[in-house]
Amino acid sequence: MDRTVLSLPPRVKVLEALGAVAGGRVTEVAENGCRVAASEGDRVYTVRVDLNTGEASSDDNGTVFRNYVGYPIIAYLMVRGVLPYDERIAEPLKDVRWRTLNERLKSYRLVEREIAGLLKSRGVEWSEVSAFTDEVMRRLGGLQLWKRS
Repeated sequence: MDRTVLSLPPRVKVLEALGAVAGGRVTEVAENGCRVAASEGDRVYTVRVDLNTGEASSDDNGTVFRNYVGYPIIAYLMVRGVLPYDERIAEPLKDVRWRTLNERLKSYRLVEREIAGLLKSRGVEWSEVSAFTDEVMRRLGGLQLWKRS
């Protein structure tokens, strides 16, 4: 069995995961698994994470095709308490239609800029968001997740 180490995702995926959790779109289905409904409501991702072995799987594009930890895995780890979750940052993100935003702007950097404006308009400073994202990324890196290939 070959192991493919999952790399860290684009930082904006932490925010997408927060939105999924705040929106109630994460449903645990097993001790090591869940389903995550996409923000557009048209897809449901199946996630499995075994923290004892580090094996993780999700059928989202980032995990499958780009070999990074996709937002459904991050959302699951937040629900399980493995990664931090911040309700104040998450709540304004629960109704963001991420795929529409990604397709319109075609750049994670531009998506992040738009989300920064949304959060600021709702009283959340970007420095707070950035510090939170740094902490999630640091902890995520420490998990050393991999997928079976």
